[in-house]
Amino acid sequence: MENNEEIWKQYCETKDKALKEILIIEYASLVKYLAGRLSVHIAHRIEYDDLISYGIFGLIDAIDKYDYTKGVKFETYASLRIRGAIIDSIRKLDWVPRTLRQKNKQLEHVFAELEFELGREPTEAEISDRLNISVEKTRELIKKASITSLVSLDDYLEQNHEDSFFSDEAADLHTPESQYDKKELKNILTEAIDNLLEKERQVITLYYFEDLTRKEISRIMGVSESRISQIHSKAVIKLQSKLGKHKSVMYV
Repeated sequence: MENNEEIWKQYCETKDKALKEILIIEYASLVKYLAGRLSVHIAHRIEYDDLISYGIFGLIDAIDKYDYTKGVKFETYASLRIRGAIIDSIRKLDWVPRTLRQKNKQLEHVFAELEFELGREPTEAEISDRLNISVEKTRELIKKASITSLVSLDDYLEQNHEDSFFSDEAADLHTPESQYDKKELKNILTEAIDNLLEKERQVITLYYFEDLTRKEISRIMGVSESRISQIHSKAVIKLQSKLGKHKSVMYV
C-alpha cells in the first residue's frame, strides 16, 4: 500500500471511517489467505465464504487495536486476530463434539505406543485392535483429527497473544534457551517428516513450508480436496505422536 505508514498514522489519530474502509479493503486478501489455510482442517463442514466472513470481524478488530508505533508488522498482528475470530465463530456453532479432542489424544497415544512396541509404523488394523474398534471407525477417527487440529489452534493463540507483540516479552524469543528449543524442534520435525509416506510428506511440505492452500495442493497432486484433508489428518497424527511438547507447531 502506498503511504502505508501515513495512512496508519492518520487513522490512529482520527479513527476516520473512510480510512478504515481503505485498510479493510487493503488487507482483505490476508483474511482470504488465512481462511484458505484453515479450511484444510475442516474440509467441507463449513463453507469457505463463511470462514472469510468470520475472519473479517477479526480484521476489523485488529485495525481498531493496532499500534503502528510499536514497529510490529500489521500482517503479523492481524493474523492472530483473524485466526482467533474464525475459531471463536466456529466454536459458537457447537458442531465439534466435546469428546473429540480426548479421542484424538487417545489415538495419538496409541499410535506412539504401538510404534515403540513394534519398531515401525502401526497399521490401521493394529491401531483398531488396540482401541478395540473397527477399522472403519479408526479411519473416521483419523479423518476427524483435522477438526481437533483446528480447535487446537487456540493453544497457539494463547501462547502468542497480542500483548507479546507490544511488550518486552518478545525479547524472550531471542534468549539462548529459546534458540536451543527452536533448533531442537527443527531437528525433531525434520526427522518426523522424513519418516512420513511420500504423499503425506508432500502435503505437509506444501501446506506448512510452501504456504499453499488445500485447493492449490489438490491441483498440484491431482486428487480431490477431501483426499488432501484425509492425507493431512493422518500425517498430523503421526507427527503429533513424535513432537511431544512441541506439537503446537502443527497448529501455526
